[in-house]
Amino acid sequence: MEQTQFLAMADRYKDTVYRVALSYYGNPYDADDTVQDVLMKLYGSKGEFESQEHVRNWLIRVTVNACRNTLRAPWRSRRMELGELADSVIFEAPEESEVFLAVMSLPEKYRTVLNLFYYEEYSVREIGELLGIRVSAVTTRLSRAREMLKQKLKEVWQDE
Repeated sequence: MEQTQFLAMADRYKDTVYRVALSYYGNPYDADDTVQDVLMKLYGSKGEFESQEHVRNWLIRVTVNACRNTLRAPWRSRRMELGELADSVIFEAPEESEVFLAVMSLPEKYRTVLNLFYYEEYSVREIGELLGIRVSAVTTRLSRAREMLKQKLKEVWQDE
């Protein structure tokens, strides 16, 4: 891959890779490491990509696999506290911070499908393909995640 082509792709997709990794780890430091690893794999890739969508799907699939491998590693034990995590991300409005914290407090399998569906705008079928799960599992996870999120946000906003 040519350096200029790589730089353009890296600049375009680094935030997407970061968001997917962050949804897995709940830790910006591990997410940053994974972004670097995934982009290095992109740079070293020998295959030709058919389209920008093909590149994006490939990067998300590689990111998901990298995250899963890291989470299985025996040395993996430390996670950031939610408050510490919120301090590491800048939000335009206070409500965004509350939603972010609520999403990040969900179990990883729910955070990931929410991120891919709402932020990355993948369809349920595409999420199933990316994560290697059935479409019915994706819809179930989305439904459960929405319900959990609704309860968490209701609690937060009732306390104010």
